[in-house]
Amino acid sequence: MHVRTGDEVLVISGKNKGQRGRITRAIPETERVVVENINIVKKHLKARGQRQRSGIIEFEAPLPVSNVMLICPSCGKASRTGDRIEEGEGKLSRRKVRFCKACDAAIPTANK
Repeated sequence: MHVRTGDEVLVISGKNKGQRGRITRAIPETERVVVENINIVKKHLKARGQRQRSGIIEFEAPLPVSNVMLICPSCGKASRTGDRIEEGEGKLSRRKVRFCKACDAAIPTANK
């Protein structure tokens, strides 16, 4: 997937088109992401036992990862991303990094 948990993204299609948010959870098995305060849905719950109450709850539903675009931290634009291998000091210091295709800057790994 081209986005990770903690990345800031722009929704490019669907009912929330044009909204920005931070990814709270990535689900690579189904290629979906949960973005905070985006795609809020309501679910009607029936009480199951005495401890769980019934009612209408609101929660963030997962979006397909193809509906979001990463916002580059350096240029601030929503852009496509690519992967490349960066060389460093030493024999085993090669690592794969993401980069913004608009400004060609490396995208740092977001902290969780």
